[in-house]
Amino acid sequence: IDLAIAPGQVVGLLGRTGSGKTTLTRLLFRLYDPQSGRITLDGQDIRDAGLAELRGRIGLVTQEVQLFDASIRDNATLFDDGIPDDRVLAVLTDLGLGPWLARQPKGLETLLVAGGGLSAGEAQLLAFARVFLKDPGLVILDEASSRLDPATDQLIEHALDRLLASSIPGKTRTTLIIAHKLSTVRRADRIVILDQGRLLESGDRKILEADPASAYARLLRSGIEEALA
Repeated sequence: IDLAIAPGQVVGLLGRTGSGKTTLTRLLFRLYDPQSGRITLDGQDIRDAGLAELRGRIGLVTQEVQLFDASIRDNATLFDDGIPDDRVLAVLTDLGLGPWLARQPKGLETLLVAGGGLSAGEAQLLAFARVFLKDPGLVILDEASSRLDPATDQLIEHALDRLLASSIPGKTRTTLIIAHKLSTVRRADRIVILDQGRLLESGDRKILEADPASAYARLLRSGIEEALA
């Protein structure tokens, strides 16, 4: 794969199961390193960066959200004591977790239990909150809302809209979305399609959509949800 993503781009990463999408995100996080070639972030080979520094610059929302035996506050901030409570409260409320938080007996200090206590939708909204509170330059989203009820799915869509619209003056956020639904794909500026570990197609989403011969246009005709299952 030879791929360059410009700062600020929203990239839709598509491909069937086994095409290499998850492997690519694991390489970005250095869960393992490439056997050949290199991956750079802002021009720096990621193998030359410390793991804490690298992972501090990347936010990740996956289909499986890891909870800790700790307070809601610590779960949301990932144990960062430097984030003020009012900021945590504002983010949780903005993402639709306000009613859930109001039901907790000790508010932000309520203890969560690893592996339970939250619905799938609530857990994913908490994962979005982690990204907002961390505010990294690169965000990777592995969309997982297909199993959620319509009301929760709408909250996830709102969180995604907020994430893509959110920015700090002078700071650019780049987003890589492993997309499974058409509504999410059409948020992307650029489409990248993988097939069996290779780059099948890459280009501006609107241009590919208008080209009937493109792999992306064929996916749209066949139905993205069905074709990528």
